[in-house]
Order: sequence, then C-alpha cells, then structure tokens
Amino acid sequence: MADTDITKTTFETTKPEKTHLQNHFFSPINLQTVPHVTDYLPNLQSFTNPLDHNPFYYPSDGFYVSTSDVILRQIVYDLASSFPVSDPHFAYHRAGPRKEIFFDPSHVRAAIVTCGGLCPGLNTVIRELVIGLWELYGVREISGVTAGYWGFYTMEPKPLDPKLVHDWHKRGGTLLETSRGGFDLQKIVDAIEDHGFNQVYIIGGDGTMRGAVKIFDEICKRKLNISVTGIPKTVDNDIGIIDRSFGFQTAVEVAQQAINAGHVEAESAVNGIGLVKLMGRSTGHIALHATLSSRDVDCCLIPENDFYLEGKGGLFQFLEHRLKQNGHAVVVVAEGAGQDLITRTDAQKEEKDESGNPVFLDVGVWLKSELKQWWERDHKGELFTVKYIDPTYMIRAVPANATDNSYCTLLAHSAIHGVMAGYTGFFSGPINGNYAYIPLAEVAQAKNVVNTKDHKWSWVRSVTNQPDFVKS
Repeated sequence: MADTDITKTTFETTKPEKTHLQNHFFSPINLQTVPHVTDYLPNLQSFTNPLDHNPFYYPSDGFYVSTSDVILRQIVYDLASSFPVSDPHFAYHRAGPRKEIFFDPSHVRAAIVTCGGLCPGLNTVIRELVIGLWELYGVREISGVTAGYWGFYTMEPKPLDPKLVHDWHKRGGTLLETSRGGFDLQKIVDAIEDHGFNQVYIIGGDGTMRGAVKIFDEICKRKLNISVTGIPKTVDNDIGIIDRSFGFQTAVEVAQQAINAGHVEAESAVNGIGLVKLMGRSTGHIALHATLSSRDVDCCLIPENDFYLEGKGGLFQFLEHRLKQNGHAVVVVAEGAGQDLITRTDAQKEEKDESGNPVFLDVGVWLKSELKQWWERDHKGELFTVKYIDPTYMIRAVPANATDNSYCTLLAHSAIHGVMAGYTGFFSGPINGNYAYIPLAEVAQAKNVVNTKDHKWSWVRSVTNQPDFVKS
C-alpha cells in the first residue's frame, strides 16, 4: 500500500504530560501529502528495497523511513505568546529509503535533464543521480537528455554510467548541456513514453519547475507508470520552504573574490569606487551574504530595498561622505535592484526572455554612468575613478565547493529514494536541517526573499553604515 493511502492530511499530536503549557501542543499537524503513482494506478506491485542486500548498507531499526516520520516547517515558537491553539503546523514527509519500493530496478529506465541557466553543482547532481541509481538500487539504464526540454523530442538520449560521470563534480556548467524554452508538453510526454522512461529527474529553475508540474499532470492524466521529480536550481537562493538551494554557498564564496578585487581597485585610486554587480534578479541573498562575509562593502543594494540617488539620505550623499572619510568606497548591487530607476523604452518594458521572465537592464552599467555624471556635475576637476566588476558568469560557471558538493549528493539520493518508493510530483530539500519531500506545485508558489525587517538586514546596515533610503 502506498504511503499516501494510509496518511491523513491532518492529525492530532500525541497527548503530552500535563503542564501549564500543554494546550500549546494540541495544534493539528497539516501534513502536505506527496502524490504517489498508486493514486491513479492502485494495483501496482511493490518490491522489497534492494538496500536490504546491498553490501554497503546494514539496515537496522530506524534505517527505513516510515509514513509517520515527518518534518515540521516551523520549529520556533514563543510558548508564552497567545497564538491560537487551532493554528496548524505544516509538516512534510521525511526523505529517505522506504522498506517497500514500487519500481523493479531491473526495469527502470531513468532520464535526467538540466534546463535554464548554469549554477554551481549541476554536474554534481547529475553525477550523484547516476551513482545513486547504479550503486544503491542496481539501475542499469540511465540516460541524459541533452539541451533541456527541447532535447526530449529533438535529440537522442545520452547513455550514462558511473565510469562516464566519475569526475563530473569537478567541472562547472552542465555536461548534459542546457537551454531555455523549448517546452512543448505533448511532444515531451510523447518522447518520455516512446523512450520507455519511467523515472524522470528534472533539474532547473522556477520556469523549469512549472513545466515539471505540467509534465506530472499530463502523466497522471494518461495514467502512466512514470515518476517525476524536480530538483530546483537557482543560484540566487530564492526558493521558498527549503533551507537553501544548491550552488548558493559557492556563489557567495566566488562573489567575495569579486568584492575583494573591487576593494583593491577602489583603495588604489584617489576617490575610487569599486562597483560590483552580483546575481540576484528578485532576491538579494548573494549580495547580502557576500557583504556580511567580506566586510569591505560600504553599501549593499538589493531588489527588496528601494534606494534613490539624489538628495538627503540618497546614495550620492552617502558616497560623498564615505569618500571624504576613507578616500574610497565599495558598492555591491544585485542585478534586480534599482530597475524602476532605469529609463526604459516601450519595447524594453515588454521584452521577455526565453523563459518568459522580464528582461532586466544592466543596473551595473547604468549605475556606473550615473556615478560619473554625478561627480562630473558636482566635483568638476577632482580626480574620480569607478571600477566596475561584473562576475556574473564566473560565479555561476565555477564547480561547486566542498559544502555544495556534499549537499548535491544528499539532494540526489533523497530524490532517488523518493522516486523508487513511488512518490511523484515532488521535490526534495532540507527543512530545518532535515531532508523532506515537498509537493512540486509548491516550488512555484513559495518564494524566499530577503526580509529587510529582520536582524540579518540590520546586521548588514550595521556593517556598512549605509542609509535606509527612507525619504523623510
């Protein structure tokens, strides 16, 4: 029987010992049910997990994850507060191997595809999916779909095995190649059927995950014995629910190198400004964490916090004060910051990329020009230098660091365990340090933005001493 057949969405927690706070523990748990192939194919045969006989593992009590093993999304509460006891606690199934699986490894045909832009760790995820399928479950038919969604119906799959991918984690980019767009639902699902794939691992950003939801829905509609899982990829760390996205820590590490170069350039010039543009279309996590880590940044500009240039409390006034004080300054700007300040033509306002996202204008180039115009206008004849550094493609194209490599392994193995257990339409990731299975539809809805009202953003402002850009 599938896990989802025996798990209720809402249940009461176990009654605790009587205390003056006991009522706080009677809130219901709202378990986010993960789809299962038996939801629409109820008569599927189940199999004993081959990990029972894997020479690398010695299953014991607690090795296999049960249906009642869940992870709470929120774990911090003020027990002295008066929050309603009826408020549900959202929970997710814990990731990991199950005693029963619903795919015979000898009949598994797995497909792996990468879509969208690059991110540190892509090759590691591919490698660990191949190694995990091969070594943990004995799967021998694993294919890479080249060139993103477009490759499903235009190119022949590439056979993958451990020998081929053994050193892929040391290389940046994706050796399966990638592309944006190319999403044709019927052609993709037809190709999945034609190739006999019954497990599909989709690695990509929010647009890719929206496509994965449609693929999952179409497979359910056709009642195909195919499991679909997504592994969300975004270097910006803007995925909600999970603790962080893979590649993010590597991106912050490389971003610090760019900030250090900007600092050296600024410090070596009279009235020098090092201007560094970092990735972050809708969120400023890379800029924020790189600023906190480097401590050389004088001003951090992110999409979540509006700023302005002229007048009291503006960027120009702040930089003038900083140049008089220190003789140099470093400004970090996320690519999505200040977009409302840049003049656009009507055509630019409507422009979209291949994934349907609005095309951003280059805030770094724009800000460099504005800085030069300001200085020429207000300080004519005085020395001034702006050194602009854009490490965007360097950041996303490097191999993953040690922390992200380990993280990618756990993501891949969590996905494999879930798919082999018959789950579908889900993605896996850490919630409060524990790996969970999350319905795929949630990835497009939940966003992780920088909260400019919390302690972390206050910490940034205390490090940089930058203005809050609130007009009086």
